[in-house]
Amino acid sequence: MTPRSTLEERFAEALRRAGAPEGTPAIVIPATRPEFGDYQVNGVMAAAKKLKANPRQLAEKVLAVADVSDLADPPEIAGPGFINVRLSSDFLAGLLRAALGDAHLGVEKPTRRTVVVDYSSPNLAKEMHVGHLRSTIIGDALARVLEFLGHEVIRQNHVGDWGTQFGMLLAFMDMEQAKRRQQLSQELSDLEEFYRLAKAMFDSDPAFAEQSRQNVVRLQGRDEHCRQVWQRFIEESLGHCEGVYRRLNVTLTRSDVRGESAYNDDLPRVVEELTSRGLLQESQGAQCVFLEEFTNKDGERLPVIVQKSDGAYLYATTDLAAMRYRVNELKADRILYVTDSRQALHFRQVFAVARKAGFVPAGVSLEHVPFGTMQGPDGKPFKTREGGTVKLTALLDESEQRAAAVVEEKNPDLPEQEKKRIAHVVGVAAVKYADLSQNRTSDYLFSWDKMLSLEGNTAPYMQYAYARIRSIFRKGDELTASRAPGGPGRQGADAGAGGPGQAGIRITEPAERSLALKLTQFPEAVESVAAECLPNLLCGYLYELAGRFMGFYEACPVLQSDQPVRAGRLALCELTARTIKTGLGLLGIETIEQM
Repeated sequence: MTPRSTLEERFAEALRRAGAPEGTPAIVIPATRPEFGDYQVNGVMAAAKKLKANPRQLAEKVLAVADVSDLADPPEIAGPGFINVRLSSDFLAGLLRAALGDAHLGVEKPTRRTVVVDYSSPNLAKEMHVGHLRSTIIGDALARVLEFLGHEVIRQNHVGDWGTQFGMLLAFMDMEQAKRRQQLSQELSDLEEFYRLAKAMFDSDPAFAEQSRQNVVRLQGRDEHCRQVWQRFIEESLGHCEGVYRRLNVTLTRSDVRGESAYNDDLPRVVEELTSRGLLQESQGAQCVFLEEFTNKDGERLPVIVQKSDGAYLYATTDLAAMRYRVNELKADRILYVTDSRQALHFRQVFAVARKAGFVPAGVSLEHVPFGTMQGPDGKPFKTREGGTVKLTALLDESEQRAAAVVEEKNPDLPEQEKKRIAHVVGVAAVKYADLSQNRTSDYLFSWDKMLSLEGNTAPYMQYAYARIRSIFRKGDELTASRAPGGPGRQGADAGAGGPGQAGIRITEPAERSLALKLTQFPEAVESVAAECLPNLLCGYLYELAGRFMGFYEACPVLQSDQPVRAGRLALCELTARTIKTGLGLLGIETIEQM
């Protein structure tokens, strides 16, 4: 348990013993100002109102029975009935020592659940563009956090690999194959151009359009030739996606791909089961589900169309089939859908249909994880100067080039290969962190200057903070080597910078205490991300941690201090570095030892 959850439990019990109803929450929140303590218990006020009692008198009763002496100094009542709590320095030091010896930095594993995370989901008819960025990196961060907490995470890349557009692409691919067999892979290297040419022919050539429509029927009928050509196109397209995933340091693999086509054979069964449960109604020839909770402004129920009048199925049908698969085959306890916020109504409707049809039992959590759009400086959707869609590869190319210029300016003496590596790591991190540090539900303005700045809540700042801490240990090794007569430097785990892993941490200075308190809150930050699906909470925590460390480093000499103070402060440095590295890793962002 975290300090906050422990306080919540202890004070909830104290409230009960003081006369509050069973289950009254203590409402423990971080203190707004350090002089008031570390945490504030606000539940007394609400409990007193229910009991029609004097809140300060109730707070006195709570303190009389509260038992927090093992983790806090004596609590104090403030104002009309708030309780301020200051964790004891010994308790904080004990938590930090435990975290140093724990690969998970004190983060406890909750009850293991099977969580399906549906994210990225590019359309394989086109190359990945900036519109796919948010789903891909937000979903990946959530998958990493949930795995870190010990859950079984099943990634699902629900790619668009089916439908009428593929008939058009197959017809164009056949034509290209016949014309220049050897150059087909080269043609496919630019999927956007391939799609554009196919669409232009579809719109201008009736014979080609008819061939495209026939291809759809043949593909759905499992025609061997169409399936072979379709599979070739899917393989080429997935290869493009995998290249982007590797570059973005995203954990999706080929085995996580389960596209729309995987559910094709189950779609008739979905319709049959909806019919057998009396949920389907015909409307203008289409098969629809009407639910009373979804109405238009005139009070008319909105349809969820599962089969059009021509027999074709829709996204809703495929999503219902996917839910059945994830519940029945993957045994999911929780299913997250990381998609654009504009799909919110769609998911509310299909979730409701899935519940009514019995496809998803009440014990399985269905959660839409919506996000806003990336906008250009003009506040409009991010586009190229020509007004076209920005490809992800082009965005990453430019970010790495800009990062390389920053590296050249700040550290021109580094070897060229090292400059290139740092530019790659920083460039990719800048794009990801700029996105993840925003509340995902908001639109955000894309800014090169802001995301590559070494100041503020940015990836370069966080990577610099980590590299700066690591430089303390390099400098410590150099000092030790220079002081040892004839010694070659570090001679074992506890030599050099002082053996931080074995050091006893003592908290005596205000800046030490401020840093220590923030370090103990890492588990809270991770758990909050998992519960609320908000990676920006972790970004905000890491940024505050880096700021606390800078304050500590300025106020508390580390290498210049005598033992045992030196070793204890190095231990704080070590734990801070590990926490930043681990936290950034959960966001899919790499660190570097030197910038």
